[in-house]
Amino acid sequence: MNATMQENESLSVEDRRAQGKSLRKQVPRGSHGEWAPAADRPDPLALLQAEDKGRLQQLLPIKYGRMLASPFAFLRGSALVMASDLAASPVSGLEVILCGDAHLSNFGIFATPERDVVFDVNDFDECYPGPWEWDLKRLAASAVVAGRGNGFDDKTNKKLAAKVSKAYREAMKKLAAMSNLDVWYYHVDASTVVQLFDQRAKRSAKQAQKTVKKAQSHTTAHTMDKLTEIVDGKRQIISAPPLVVRLSDLATEEQKKEAADHGEIQHAWQAYLESLPQERRRLLKRYHITDAALRVGGVGSVGTRCMIALFESDKPEDALILQQKEADHSALEPYLSMREFDSQAQRVVVGQRLMQASSDIFLGWDEARTGTQYYWRQLKDEKGFFDVTTLDVDGLATYLAVCAACLARAHARAGEPAAISGYLGGYDVFDKAISKFAVAYADQTEKDYQALVDAVNNGHIVADTGV
Repeated sequence: MNATMQENESLSVEDRRAQGKSLRKQVPRGSHGEWAPAADRPDPLALLQAEDKGRLQQLLPIKYGRMLASPFAFLRGSALVMASDLAASPVSGLEVILCGDAHLSNFGIFATPERDVVFDVNDFDECYPGPWEWDLKRLAASAVVAGRGNGFDDKTNKKLAAKVSKAYREAMKKLAAMSNLDVWYYHVDASTVVQLFDQRAKRSAKQAQKTVKKAQSHTTAHTMDKLTEIVDGKRQIISAPPLVVRLSDLATEEQKKEAADHGEIQHAWQAYLESLPQERRRLLKRYHITDAALRVGGVGSVGTRCMIALFESDKPEDALILQQKEADHSALEPYLSMREFDSQAQRVVVGQRLMQASSDIFLGWDEARTGTQYYWRQLKDEKGFFDVTTLDVDGLATYLAVCAACLARAHARAGEPAAISGYLGGYDVFDKAISKFAVAYADQTEKDYQALVDAVNNGHIVADTGV
């Protein structure tokens, strides 16, 4: 949030809205539609390879193999590239906590501590204070890229991007009129998402129902059955190289060194516990680590150090799996005002707690003796994701509207909704600009994707596909 807004905490909602509206004179809403690559635009592949430094080099071919799957997969793995491109774009000056990677596949279903099933933003590795426009533009651009992947024409895709902006704008207007506590408590039940599909996207409604039902089946017991097995009377994680490798199965000296850097598990465990509220410490002290494995997940994060650990108690079948994931600097950090964080992992955890309506009770962080920082969370707690590649136009439009509303809520929790709403206004001026930007950026994404394809074909980048 800019200094003017911060200095006027006692302003009424209408005064804040008026301040936001006044920012249009400095940054017209239509200006957000203009985008073209700068003459000195950095090579996107060089940016991605620079980001690879410090990662586990043996896993990087998996990252590029996954990005080769489609232009949308490339977009998913290139948050740094888009941050670089957005750095010179117009912004209103109103600041929130950004997701930093708000493409449409970084939303999904999960269980709250109260065992309700909700839909929300669910990726925060790149979260960082910055202009709300960046998240919205990434979501809108992902709508066009995904729409093209589904075979929709660009007239349709442009409308989808405009609907993203409209849903965000209308949600922000409602949030601006709500009390601070109501904004904080506001959430979207998974059942509400199903109802919206029933009303707006009949042909995709069954898929929505199946997605929610499947997520609800991903209980702790289900996770145990899928990821562990009983060997000689003891439960252990199932090794499935190269994606899951038990620490005890690591073969090479390099792998053992990485495990040591990543490990010192007991030290990490104690440091993690200290990051939690006391009541959570009491809960987790009832468990002890019995097995651990290196695990590869995602697209853009492939190559970062990630481990899953099996915890058991003194009660039969009472076990859980936590994930420990490396947290590096946000991809947005080089392009925004520098902020000092005590820990990059703490940045991710606090960002998630700020943006999500309800977060995992096991969220915490630690720092290894090597200086590498990690955050912890429960693995697969009734989590589910929509397969957007199978949605028809109405289905994707409905899904995007829910994503945009959740993004607005996330921004409103850490930003000033009335000021953002005042800037956006009640008409579609901003929506048209965003849709224009989204199509232009989708064009650039396809060019960047082709550059990756060419680099792999000529041997400049190594990629393992199908992993």
